[in-house]
Amino acid sequence: MLYNAFLFLLKTVLDLLTLAFLLRFYFQLTRVPFQNQVAQLIVTLTNFAVKPMRRLMTMLGNLGLAKLDISTLLLAYLTQLLLTVATQWLRGFPLLIAGNGVWLTLLAIALISVIILSTTIFMYAVLIQAILSWVNPHTPIAPILVNLTSPILRFLRKFIPLAGNVDLSPLVFIIVAQLLLVTVLIPLENNLLSML
Repeated sequence: MLYNAFLFLLKTVLDLLTLAFLLRFYFQLTRVPFQNQVAQLIVTLTNFAVKPMRRLMTMLGNLGLAKLDISTLLLAYLTQLLLTVATQWLRGFPLLIAGNGVWLTLLAIALISVIILSTTIFMYAVLIQAILSWVNPHTPIAPILVNLTSPILRFLRKFIPLAGNVDLSPLVFIIVAQLLLVTVLIPLENNLLSML
């Protein structure tokens, strides 16, 4: 029972940390205004790791991606990798004597976990934005959601015409994201976990 509680706590803390790193990365990528309280909260929560990682990435030449700050994305991946390795170790998996194939599988599981969390972030951001646009479009979180989701929705609007005066692109995105999660990403993650 204590083991399950510790595993739950570890997963919760590391998933929330990954979520914060991913939000910071996507906020930068979509140029979300950082004067907002939510954006400032994300920056404050992640600065402890982002600042040292940025210095390291600067020394490494940002891995050749000069225009893109990937330190927060790399931190999200490393956090998921830590969670994956720690979970397997706590379950008694012999990581110290595992072969290269096992470590490649662990690396792949962490990558898929980051993709699942990223898809989930955008899916809920689109859903919340759609609801708020009908209920309270002037809420303080609206500018963040608009900036975060506008690249995706603008792309979809090229192919999906308005139905009357109703924009169906959020609904289409949520359905496609859910299908991607249920039919591809989660089964792939489960298959990789079953290989361990």
